Amino acid sequence: MSIEIKISKKLVSYEKAMLFLNKRVEEVKFGRNKEIIWILEHPTTYTAGVSFNKNEILDKKINVIKTNRGGKITLHNPSQKIVYFVINLNKRKKDVRKFINCIEKSIIDFLKIFRIKAKKDKKNIGIWVKNKKIAAIGLRVSRWIAYHGCSINVANNLNQYLKIIPCGLNNKEITSINNEKKIWPKNYEEKLASIFVKNINKI
Repeated sequence: MSIEIKISKKLVSYEKAMLFLNKRVEEVKFGRNKEIIWILEHPTTYTAGVSFNKNEILDKKINVIKTNRGGKITLHNPSQKIVYFVINLNKRKKDVRKFINCIEKSIIDFLKIFRIKAKKDKKNIGIWVKNKKIAAIGLRVSRWIAYHGCSINVANNLNQYLKIIPCGLNNKEITSINNEKKIWPKNYEEKLASIFVKNINKI
């Protein structure tokens, strides 16, 4: 099945991204447009999923955008790569757990490029390098249209996580590709997209 690939080089505001994503969900739902994988970065933005707790905001001065995705509070900032998607599970297996497994595998496959050995955790959704979280996943499914996505810490400022309890995990550390390997990956977006397309089309 054909999936549109969209790669944005400039920062995209969270609000603008959500307007685009929600519009595409409705279009895919009624067969008016293609499924999509969109790779981008946000300016520094804190977002809260449907299960977040106000106690997870440590710096009360920050602005937190409430969203309809699953999960708790998290950070998006420059040099963190976001992978948004709108995927029609009506055309595939109607299995949300299988789709999450697909996302997890795609992130792990991507990190292998940088010789980073990552794993998933059955208790805590996301991708981990030893006991440090390197990628977060937040999903919503409406009439078997899966959307929102995941974030991968590439070379972003990890100190900005100190203003929150990310994903509700106050005893877990956060890491990035740069933090693990001391490299600044460049021009990898197309490879990242191809990994997602390959694994999604296996569902």
